[in-house]
Amino acid sequence: MKVAIVTGAGSGIGRASSLALMKAGFSVVLAGRRKDALEDTAKAGKDFGKSLVVPSDMTDPASIAALFAKTMEAFGRLDVLFNNAGIGTPPVPLEDLSLQQWQTTVATNLTAPFLCTQHAFRIMKDQTPRGGRIINNGSISAYAPRPFSSPYTATKHAISGLTRATALDGRAYDIACGQIDIGNAATEMTERMTGGVLQPRGDTMVEPRMDVQNVADAIVFMATRSLDANALFLNIMATKMPFVGRG
Repeated sequence: MKVAIVTGAGSGIGRASSLALMKAGFSVVLAGRRKDALEDTAKAGKDFGKSLVVPSDMTDPASIAALFAKTMEAFGRLDVLFNNAGIGTPPVPLEDLSLQQWQTTVATNLTAPFLCTQHAFRIMKDQTPRGGRIINNGSISAYAPRPFSSPYTATKHAISGLTRATALDGRAYDIACGQIDIGNAATEMTERMTGGVLQPRGDTMVEPRMDVQNVADAIVFMATRSLDANALFLNIMATKMPFVGRG
């Protein structure tokens, strides 16, 4: 039995990835703020595999610690951690963002994955068989920003650094770490793109999206590699979204 933790498992990419991992034979610990949404994910996957609902607040270190403690209590090991949970800020000028908005975004998108990675390391380096895999949800924003996205973009650039450092430090313990950079998956979070979003040149345009199942399939691919192989960075994006080239 292989065990995975997915944060932000109540909706969108987290839900789709959790269901795909269950279908692939993983027991999946579903973490997120909303218990009802997590239970909906568990219900959707009940015919595929085993899951455990653990409501968790990614801005609370004690809640994160409890998530990993409950995982070990239930399953006794951890093979995959998908650091998926994340938030953004309203698309307003940089100078109008509050310190609280900045700090909340950093806490959720960067500090929480770091803390989760620490807990995963402690488990993975000491278990038998040793090792495991950590997957970080980056973003196209880890390469290039959208207008008015400084907190989100800064955290996603930082996640790339965390991914590289984790991959390096994990070598000694058979812990692989990779990052998935997603562009315009069709989820609730990207619904606004169907009505047009601001472009760097100042106008708005409707942006193409892709089926979120493409992301879930990519997560399964990354999660099921043998530990002597690692997809360090994997980019999956809507083919026609404005990223490659000059928009």
